[in-house]
Amino acid sequence: MKQERVILIGVQTTQANEQFAYSLEELERLTQTADGEVVMVVTQKAEQINAKTYLGSGKLEELQRLVEEKEADTVIFNTELSPTQVRNLQAVLSETCKVIDRTQLVLDIFAKRAQTKEGRLQVELAQLEYLLPRLRGQGTQLSRLGGGIGTRGPGESKLETDRRHIVRKLEDIREELAKVQKHRDRQRLARKSAEQFQIALIGYTNAGKSTIFNQLSKGHSFAEDKLFATLDPLARQFVLPSGMVVILSDTVGFIQDLPTRVVAAFRSTLEEAKEADLLLHIVDGANANYVGHEQTVAALLQELEADQIPMLTVYNKNDKIPATFLPRQLHHVRMSAQNQADLQRLATAIEDRLCQLFEPYHFWLQPEELDWHHRLKRQTILKSFEYDEGKGAYEVRGFMPKTGTFSSHVRQQFAR
Repeated sequence: MKQERVILIGVQTTQANEQFAYSLEELERLTQTADGEVVMVVTQKAEQINAKTYLGSGKLEELQRLVEEKEADTVIFNTELSPTQVRNLQAVLSETCKVIDRTQLVLDIFAKRAQTKEGRLQVELAQLEYLLPRLRGQGTQLSRLGGGIGTRGPGESKLETDRRHIVRKLEDIREELAKVQKHRDRQRLARKSAEQFQIALIGYTNAGKSTIFNQLSKGHSFAEDKLFATLDPLARQFVLPSGMVVILSDTVGFIQDLPTRVVAAFRSTLEEAKEADLLLHIVDGANANYVGHEQTVAALLQELEADQIPMLTVYNKNDKIPATFLPRQLHHVRMSAQNQADLQRLATAIEDRLCQLFEPYHFWLQPEELDWHHRLKRQTILKSFEYDEGKGAYEVRGFMPKTGTFSSHVRQQFAR
């Protein structure tokens, strides 16, 4: 399939030069993920944004010329445009060139990546909510231009119907999502009832979450060197070195300026992070903007009210991290996802972090109580289990969660 020729647009107002450059680099990667070819990057410094056309008149004339010279199919703005700005820009530019903003591009990638029923419904909900105030003129434009970047998902036929139909469609999707969310909530409740310790992998998109998830759990989460390679969450069992069984969840990657409607639409999916007992924050340590990535994740966790959950930071791609690198987090480990020795170190680091969060236990098991051994091994971090001939009993040491029915039973059983 022929790639669309794309011109990227960025306007710098208060952003620092370095952060502005990072943001445009990310927009270029997003465009490539959406199967677009970036043929030109146009930037402008301005004290304030033009409310009607986003760009100043001189820069807009320059863009008109560039669209013709570069034979561009699409112009993508590194922000969310207002409906008025989209209509005015489309009226000025060539009839054969689409105007897309950052939000529509991200939603387009989500539409391309979503595999599960829930994922597809969430994407369509976000797209329709985004497009509803922009319907005027969009249907005609998309019919003329055909498919491509910004037109995946609901598609042109839905956009050409009347507003009431779109509103009804939104209601139907919300009802379907409510049913799916109830099923997901039941699954979470079952895991909670079974007192399975839950670890959620979070992080900036393309940090290596899915690769680490696959290596640890031997799961099948899609892993590729592209932004938003994984959209649909997965949960798999993982056995720690001590034998304790935990649940690992892979989640959708975060990104700078993740549109609010995307966060809202995917809130039920992101609840996997909120419900976790420990967050495994995967950071691409080799990325020059890794500090900005960490700050973006921290801000989104705060928005999700998940910022108080204990965390272990994993600085991935250690083989590419420069010698000047300084980790910003106290609880951290450096590793490369493809290195088996590093994966073992990560598993040990997870267990060590849990020991810091759990409470220690030390008691004696009588021979007739040996059925507890298996339970302790699977539900706690069992550090030692040794038979003492003098006492005729087994000395047991380890760490267990501070709360939970199982921990309460252990305390009651061995309070002697």
